[in-house]
Amino acid sequence: MISDKRHIQQLAVLLLKKGITDIVISPGSRNAPLINTFTGTDKFNCRNIVDERTAAYFALGLALKRQNPVVLVCSSGTAALNYVPAVAEAYYQNIPLIVLTADRPNYWIDQAESQCIRQENIYQNFTKKGISLPLGESEKELWFSARQINECLTLVTSGKQAPVHINIPLEEPLHKLVEEGLPEVKEIELARTQAHLTEIELATLVYLFSRSRKTIILAGQMNPSFELKSTLSKLVDKTGAVVIGEHLANISNPRFCSSIDLLMTGILDEDPESYQPDLLISFGGQFVSKSLKQFLRKNKPSQHWHISLDNEHFDTYQSLTKVINMKAIDFFEALLKEGAQSNRRYLELWKNKEAKLNQQRDQFIKGIEFCDLKAFGQIVKTIPLSSVIHLGNSSPVRYGLIHEVVTNAHYLSNRGTAGIDGCLSTAVGFASASDQLNTIILGDLSFFYDSNALWNKYIGSNLRIIVIHNGGGNIFGMIKGPADSPAYNEHFFAENTHKAEVLAKAFDLDYFKAEDEDELTKALKKFYSPSQKKVALLEIFTNAEINSRLFRELFSFVKTKQN
Repeated sequence: MISDKRHIQQLAVLLLKKGITDIVISPGSRNAPLINTFTGTDKFNCRNIVDERTAAYFALGLALKRQNPVVLVCSSGTAALNYVPAVAEAYYQNIPLIVLTADRPNYWIDQAESQCIRQENIYQNFTKKGISLPLGESEKELWFSARQINECLTLVTSGKQAPVHINIPLEEPLHKLVEEGLPEVKEIELARTQAHLTEIELATLVYLFSRSRKTIILAGQMNPSFELKSTLSKLVDKTGAVVIGEHLANISNPRFCSSIDLLMTGILDEDPESYQPDLLISFGGQFVSKSLKQFLRKNKPSQHWHISLDNEHFDTYQSLTKVINMKAIDFFEALLKEGAQSNRRYLELWKNKEAKLNQQRDQFIKGIEFCDLKAFGQIVKTIPLSSVIHLGNSSPVRYGLIHEVVTNAHYLSNRGTAGIDGCLSTAVGFASASDQLNTIILGDLSFFYDSNALWNKYIGSNLRIIVIHNGGGNIFGMIKGPADSPAYNEHFFAENTHKAEVLAKAFDLDYFKAEDEDELTKALKKFYSPSQKKVALLEIFTNAEINSRLFRELFSFVKTKQN
């Protein structure tokens, strides 16, 4: 049985025609027609998560795994506002979400009616499109509704991926059901096209590429692509271009550079002009490294090309000269096919420097006392190969990027907006549809902030949660500024004395803890043992002051060794 609301019936039909079947529902009354219709047919995969903020981040993680849009469904009022953080993250990470918000009829807005807020366009800064369906069901209104839904679903499944919002005013009665199948609704299809370079443009770019003696290719955050990694590897071998990508770019290769912050520390005070590129080619999402941005802004290339299917003018390094509207893999294959001159010296300069810096990093970490930096070293050596690794924001992602890449791992992090509010929920959503072992590493504040991520029945035995408990927001002791403030302890660091053990028990997770190097070694062995058949949480206790001091000392040590 499904709802008698015909706009909802049309929406369900068009979702199915677009191949969109994953629905994340938060319970309510105003959204009852949506709930009844999606659950009333056996063609949708519906999940129920009470907390809307958690539900939205869960859907974001699920969409990342599925590589397909996921639908969010909530009731009217502040329920819809709880979606905002995840919708913003999805927008800046190019993740497709379809946000369905049930609404009261517009004549009740601002009339002291319960659960009535101004819901139209509430996500307008973070969506490709937002619409509000008509309340009535005349033939013209149904035609108009179907056309709008078609347009929204076409946008979310084509071009640059990003959320869309469909606001749905609903009149009572809300729970009237009918015993009939879904109606036939016309799908408006999009003709697929593919961007490519003209022969003249390609010849020009190949010529400029071949004349550059110092080329850097920057790979931002993206999903793994074996074909892209292979093509870039061949391009490096053929041309001597330098490929730089953090772990989140998921292109790990011995020919590429990934120790970004260490590299920047090693070259900024030495001879930055020698490393300054003639040509910079960028693609993918954002970089975590602030020092990389500073280096390229101070040592600008003559040319900066950004590859973007949506013609995004990302001038992050203040040197953008050309936007190339095509897939990165197609562009690099074209360059590889046409050929270019080889210059090995520039590549060797970067790779030799990185090898030296990594050696110094390992030397430093080996000799220090137990801290976050050392704990991360133990963790990355223990995580099984071919895992999925979710890095929480603030200090965890920075520590994670300092260390070597785990072999064949898929790295993820909410770096669209870089908030701590949904790191765990996103990992839970991704892991719920994954066959691989998923490890989320996050700080204690992030964990407690997002602990409702564990309040659902979709958590499988493939999830491992590592909480780095340094007693607060340790990132503020690592960066310049906050630690010098009189308000540091209470209002920046936000000291936390609560432990995760009680929450682990509340949500029926196996719990492990470690307070020193030996305990961590033993705990990790059990934590990742094949015999561990249940979701588990490992809490690692470290000292914030020691963490901050040794983090800064690492970079001082590296800098001193260059002189």
